[in-house]
Amino acid sequence: MSDCKKIAFFDFDGTITRKDTLLEVIRFQKGRYSFYKGFLWTGPTLIAYKLKLISNEVAKQKILKYFFAGMEESVFQNACDGFAETRLPALIRTGALNEISKLKAAGVEVVIVSASAGNWIRRWSDSLSLELISTSLEIINDRITGRLKGRNCYGAEKVRRIRERWNLDEFGEIYAYGDTEGDQPMLALATKSYYKPFRNE
Repeated sequence: MSDCKKIAFFDFDGTITRKDTLLEVIRFQKGRYSFYKGFLWTGPTLIAYKLKLISNEVAKQKILKYFFAGMEESVFQNACDGFAETRLPALIRTGALNEISKLKAAGVEVVIVSASAGNWIRRWSDSLSLELISTSLEIINDRITGRLKGRNCYGAEKVRRIRERWNLDEFGEIYAYGDTEGDQPMLALATKSYYKPFRNE
């Protein structure tokens, strides 16, 4: 184990942001009326997820399919970039941004590990030169299907993705930041873990 190499893993939704970004992306792209109309139809899915009757992955795909299935990838991505540039900055917690800046200044490698799709995170993470691990959306014939490509980056899948990319034995310090039970496996990897660290904002 190296005493000098350090890495930090941040959950995104709820940890770095004040709100769930999938819902905000839907509102941004579809408008307030279609947003609320859609959730009248998908409401039972959300209730089933909250009651732990279905998984996060199943719930997410049902919502994605309802709102985005059949949409051209380029149109979807352009809208996601617009969200990242105009809406996302106001959702970022100041404490999280300050922590990221402090870590980077100290030479710590900073990684965002998110269950949300990278489509609406990547422009923001790239602007800060942060690594990104995220859920991917399935694209067939240049259109969104509403299904995920591979596994939802949640829970144990976050750990699998991290270990697939980094040999953690090479790091003297490992920091992890999260806010839900889906982050607990990632938090357990760390030498220093922080649960809901920026909630006082």
